[in-house]
Amino acid sequence: MITGATGHIGYALVQELLNRGERLRLLLRKPSPLFNAPDLEIVQGDITAPATLREAFAGAETVYHLAGLIEVGSDNDNEVWHVNVDGTQNVIAACKACGVRRLVYCSSVDALPPAADGVVMTEIENFQCNSVNGTYAKTKAVATQAVLNSACEGFDVVVGHPSACIGPYDFKQSNIGEMVRMFMRFKFPVTMRFGGYNFVDVRDVAQGLAACGERALAPSGSCYLLTGNYHTTGEFIAMLAELNGYDAPSIALPRTLAEASAPIAERYYKIFDKTPLFTRYSLRKIMENGLFSYEKATQELGYCPRSAQESLRDMIAWIHKNEEEIAA
Repeated sequence: MITGATGHIGYALVQELLNRGERLRLLLRKPSPLFNAPDLEIVQGDITAPATLREAFAGAETVYHLAGLIEVGSDNDNEVWHVNVDGTQNVIAACKACGVRRLVYCSSVDALPPAADGVVMTEIENFQCNSVNGTYAKTKAVATQAVLNSACEGFDVVVGHPSACIGPYDFKQSNIGEMVRMFMRFKFPVTMRFGGYNFVDVRDVAQGLAACGERALAPSGSCYLLTGNYHTTGEFIAMLAELNGYDAPSIALPRTLAEASAPIAERYYKIFDKTPLFTRYSLRKIMENGLFSYEKATQELGYCPRSAQESLRDMIAWIHKNEEEIAA
């Protein structure tokens, strides 16, 4: 059983589990043209509507909970809390009521307290709302701790923490996906010489989450960093330019201008229903330490992420191939 299947990671997880021969049921808020395979069972429902979850979870052995919201601006804080925290509590309750044996929760590296520059972060056991910055990070920390606290006899829980996802299957046009598409349209005229982040292929995250569902590999109560490698913003932009066949932009956007324009950009995204790219949250995140170790996932789950260059090359090829489906 999967929640959030229409998201970037969700779609990749569906493909991964189907390739493993799993029988799948998806919880969707509304019908989606992405899923029409005969071996997929679709149940309409919403994690914020508890009454809709019993039918969806009944008979499921493992639930992968991926549904959630990302913070865009300060005006959607309440909704982010409602979906990410209340929705997760509803999922936990429904799992226990329906006799689900294992819950795999897709958290985020944002739930971990940021370390000082240069310090490589590893898995932690306790998550505190006040130790992280921003609404999204706080909700993921609270929800992650709620999942870990819910473990009991007969009910296993495992948590995966992905970093920023790249790669194919970006049907909903993530903020990084929008950046890639702007490069493909030659509409990204500037670079940035500040910040950076940890990027991981969505297919690698899906493989990691699928491994989290296997009791022989992942003990209950475990957390795993499903991350890739760190790249500065300038390196990432130069990589995108090279893969699209042209030189990287020579004009650098000053940090002060980016920070000043972010609130205006957020309002623009909301008014015109555009995919957010520059927001206060995204700018804050690229200024934090993005060094994460996936050694535990490698040792226990066989996790082996590919390079960002390979992921971006595949992402660009996928976008070219699926332009009509994305537009629809």
